[in-house]
Amino acid sequence: MTPLPPAARPLARLAVGWAALSELVPLYPLYALLFLDTGVSTPELSLLFAAWSVTALVTEVPAGALADRWSRRGALVLGGVLEAAAFVVWTVAPGFWGFAAGFAVWGVAGALVSGTVEALVYDGLAEVGAAGAFARVNGWMTSAELLVQIPTAAAAGLLYALGGYPLVGWASAAICLVWAALALRFPEAAREPDGESVLGTLRCGVAEVVRVPALRLTVLAVALVGGLDAMEEYFPVLAGDRGVPTAAVPAAVLGITLAGTLGAALGGRADRLPDRALPVLLLLAGVLLGAAAAVPGPWALAVVAVSYALYLAVLVVAEARLQERIDSSRRTTVTSVAGLGIELAGLLVFAAWALGGIVAVAVLVLAVVPLVAAGLRRPPVS
Repeated sequence: MTPLPPAARPLARLAVGWAALSELVPLYPLYALLFLDTGVSTPELSLLFAAWSVTALVTEVPAGALADRWSRRGALVLGGVLEAAAFVVWTVAPGFWGFAAGFAVWGVAGALVSGTVEALVYDGLAEVGAAGAFARVNGWMTSAELLVQIPTAAAAGLLYALGGYPLVGWASAAICLVWAALALRFPEAAREPDGESVLGTLRCGVAEVVRVPALRLTVLAVALVGGLDAMEEYFPVLAGDRGVPTAAVPAAVLGITLAGTLGAALGGRADRLPDRALPVLLLLAGVLLGAAAAVPGPWALAVVAVSYALYLAVLVVAEARLQERIDSSRRTTVTSVAGLGIELAGLLVFAAWALGGIVAVAVLVLAVVPLVAAGLRRPPVS
C-alpha cells in the first residue's frame, strides 16, 4: 500500500491520537459497577441506560446540524466538556437522579461528537488532496479505540485501588477535558455566511438523504452495518456459555477485540478491493458467526474473532463510502442521520440475541448483505 501523502500525515496522527485518548476514560469499564455499588437496583439500572439511549437518539441529528452550521471543531470540544461535566455530576452526586442527570448530559455530548470527527477528518484530508486515504485513517482510528481498552482497564483498576470511585470519576473528567483541548487542533475551513439557520440545515440535510437515491441507500447500508457492532456487548456472555471461567472471560474477550483491531486496521486495504468483495466479506463474517454456535468450547471464540475482524473491515469501508457520497456543507448532519440509524439498528441486534442468540444475530448479518452490495457500490467512472 502506498504511504500517506506527507501533507496528510499530521492530520492522520492527530486523528488517531484523539481517537485513542477519547476512549482512555477509566470510568468506562466501571460505571455499571459504580451504579450498583451506590445502591441502584437492576430495574433502575435499565432505566438509566434507557434514558441515555433516548437522549442520544433525540439529539443525534440536531447536534449534527449544529456542528455544520456553527463549528464542527467547536462541537467536538463542547462534547468533551459536557462529557467531563457528566462525570463530575456522577462523582459529586452519586445516586439515581445524579446518574440520570449525568447520562442526559453524556447523551448530548455523544451526539455532538457522533459524525463530527468523521466530517472533520474527511474534509481535512480532502483539503490536502488525500480524501482517498480516509478509509485507511478511519480504520486506524477504530483500531486505536479498540486497543486503548487494554490500558483503560489497567488504569481503572489502579485508580480504583488508590482512591475508589471518586478518583476514577475525577480522572475521567480530566481525560475528557484533555481530548476536548486536543480537538482544538483539528483543521476547519472557514464557513461562508449564507443565512441558513440550524433548523434549516437540519431540514435540508435530512431532505438530502431522502431525496438523493444513492446517498439514501448508502446511509441505510451504513446504519445497518454499524448497528451490527452491538454484538460486541454479548462477547462476554458467549465466553461464559462456552465454559470459559469467569476470571478468564476478560482475556478471552480481549482476543476477539484484538482480532477486530486488526480487521479495522486493514480497512484501508479492504477499500481497494473490488465492490463485489465487500458483500462477500460480510457474508463470510455472518457464516462464521453462525458456525460458532456449533463449535464446542472456547474454540468458538476463535471463530467469532475471525468473523468480527471481517465485519469491522467492512464497517470501516462503509463509513468511508458514506463520506464519499456526501457532496454538501451538511456533512455532519448527513453522517448523524446514519448515526441515528445505527442506534436503531442496534436494537435489532439486541432483539435478535434475545430471540435466538448468536444464530439469530448471524442471520441478521446475512440479511444485511444485499443492502451492503447495493449501498457501497461505487458509481462507474465516466
